Amino acid sequence: MTKEEKKLGLLEVISMAVGTMVGASIFSIFGLGVQIAGRNLPEAFLLSAVFAIIVAYSYATLGPKIVSDAGPIAFILKAFGDSTVVGAISFLMWLVNVVSIALFALGFTGYFIPLLNLPSNSFVQAVVIVLLISFFTALNFFGSKAVGKLEFYIVVFKLSVLGLFIVLGLFTIKPDFIIPSTAMSGLRGTMKAAVVFFLSYMGFGIVTNVSENMENPQRNVPRAIYISVIFVSILYISVSLSAIGNLPLAQIEAAKDNALAIAAKPFLGDFGFVLISIGALFSIASALNATLYGSANIAYSLAKDGELPEFFERKIWFKSTEGLYITSGLALFFSLVLNLGDVAMITSTIFTLIYLGVIAAHYKMADEFKSNRKLLGLNFVIILVVFFSLLYFQLASQINGFIATVFAILGSLVFEWFLRNSRNRDFTGLETKVAADFEKLKEKLENMVPTSKNK
Repeated sequence: MTKEEKKLGLLEVISMAVGTMVGASIFSIFGLGVQIAGRNLPEAFLLSAVFAIIVAYSYATLGPKIVSDAGPIAFILKAFGDSTVVGAISFLMWLVNVVSIALFALGFTGYFIPLLNLPSNSFVQAVVIVLLISFFTALNFFGSKAVGKLEFYIVVFKLSVLGLFIVLGLFTIKPDFIIPSTAMSGLRGTMKAAVVFFLSYMGFGIVTNVSENMENPQRNVPRAIYISVIFVSILYISVSLSAIGNLPLAQIEAAKDNALAIAAKPFLGDFGFVLISIGALFSIASALNATLYGSANIAYSLAKDGELPEFFERKIWFKSTEGLYITSGLALFFSLVLNLGDVAMITSTIFTLIYLGVIAAHYKMADEFKSNRKLLGLNFVIILVVFFSLLYFQLASQINGFIATVFAILGSLVFEWFLRNSRNRDFTGLETKVAADFEKLKEKLENMVPTSKNK
């Protein structure tokens, strides 16, 4: 294959983004969403989609002109230059992707173990997690094209399963089950679920983390981002309507880890339970696959450009980077020591902090990108409210998750300070590359627009 033939096409990139997003919530933490929002879950997904579009606007504007597998870190670096804080954010971005892989691994066991009637204990769960992460680590030996192709077929299968669930479920909905609650407790639950399920849309960011391996990123980055977010929002709302419209909330909450499989029973019977469980396994596996690939890309890109330690970019077994194995190993560790709720909240909070950095960078470079500063200022305030809401919810109900989040943020700052002072590592390489690539692209675009003299 030539270098160009190995690059990811638009459909493959959309598949990776959709695969990551759908696995993040519909299957993994749907039961948690019902517990928080009750019958207001469809409205919570809609509000989450609004938050996602706000952030996607900055990604889709900056991504086509700042092409780097470092993704949002390249955006922030272009705006603010190299610093300890930017370095800490870069480390957090890689770390939170690792934690996301743990989230998917835990979600996978929630469907796999009941489907095969295996003993539900920590040993069996650990064995399943080890085999799952090992398999997708091995798949990444074969590079971006292999990952992208597999992702496309997995996404087609799981969307077919969810499509059947939606179509049949909507026909048998009990209208009383889906009337939203307007009580204060219902509205609070909607807001809380919306900020927690902000996690549901975070997969669109993977588009920028594979941009160097994409065909025509200037055109395909924004298209992939917007198409994946809009498509997934419609999917989430439809699935949640079918689920809560066919089963009492108490039964969905009781199911927790495999809530959608239980929700399929009223209109698909035992066949529905098996079908949705299989769909869930494919879905979560594809999310893990896409996130592992994106995380390894982040680790390699940051190490190559001077941020992470050099061993992240060393190519060892099967010519894969050492960062891939470190990413897999840490993900395995987190999945064995953390629970699903804590992982979900930690991931949401840290990703939201990174999104704030991206919007701030976009605001600072608004003139260069011909963007509206007032709109960006409003976007920043909205996502800032989401960030503090997540911290509040963690402090109030998931203190372990709150402590882990604070520890991760402070630990990243300390790690970055130590790395810069002891190893003389910085972002000089990436900062120079981003600036040079940006100027080249800017000049290219200017030459494509005919001047009045040429006319």
